[in-house]
Amino acid sequence: MIEAWWNDTLIARSDDTVVVEGNHYFPADAVDASILKPSDTTSVCPWKGIAHYYSLAVGDAENRDAAWYYPDPKPDAESIRGRIAFWKGVKVG
Repeated sequence: MIEAWWNDTLIARSDDTVVVEGNHYFPADAVDASILKPSDTTSVCPWKGIAHYYSLAVGDAENRDAAWYYPDPKPDAESIRGRIAFWKGVKVG
């Protein structure tokens, strides 16, 4: 079972993650949606497509753009469709 923790809070847990470039992509339904806050931030990966971001909000703390996902990944990255990955101090393991 892989878990993601931030600010002493379990934010995701699944035994069905997809690892791409060292990042675990969790199924969206394995992530605590109550801590995800939509962001306007996007970035471009040449082979995965356009990433969109969420900020994490736990208690009074916010971790801006600490989660990302690809709503319409390119064909080579289809395995991460509907999945969310984390960075910026989120502990995954």
